[in-house]
Amino acid sequence: MGIILDRIHALGLELPPVHPHANPNRRACVQSGNVLFLSGHSSGRHDMPLGVITAGKVGTEVSEAEAYKTARSVALVIMATLQAYTGNLDRVTRIIRLFGMINSAPGFERQFAVMDGASDLFYEVWGADMGCHARTAVGIAELPRRAVVEINGEFELDGESRL
Repeated sequence: MGIILDRIHALGLELPPVHPHANPNRRACVQSGNVLFLSGHSSGRHDMPLGVITAGKVGTEVSEAEAYKTARSVALVIMATLQAYTGNLDRVTRIIRLFGMINSAPGFERQFAVMDGASDLFYEVWGADMGCHARTAVGIAELPRRAVVEINGEFELDGESRL
């Protein structure tokens, strides 16, 4: 199992299934050296863990608290992709950066609080040294499939070759 997967389970969470990308011209992630670049993972494409709201604008259709839970759910989907790619989440030695896009209603200015849903989970799972990361959180007028949240990021891997 591994230390990181054990921490996820200790929080009462499970990794969801990984869904294939809809188009062969892109991938869920690409590795360059020891850095894994993750494509955008959103709440708009598939059923999400934690029973969260998957579509709508934060500030009108979706509350900040609901969107926080959605960002946390997207983080679990990202972790599932990391697990599928690396074969073991313990290979992730640092969360480098997250970039979050929040489907925001006009006047909603607390995108940072929504993105804390993802940031908090990475911090809880990987700890203060490896889980604290650089981050951007921006409001977006529209996201594909009316997704509440879309997140991409960069992750440092240990020196082992890809499985």
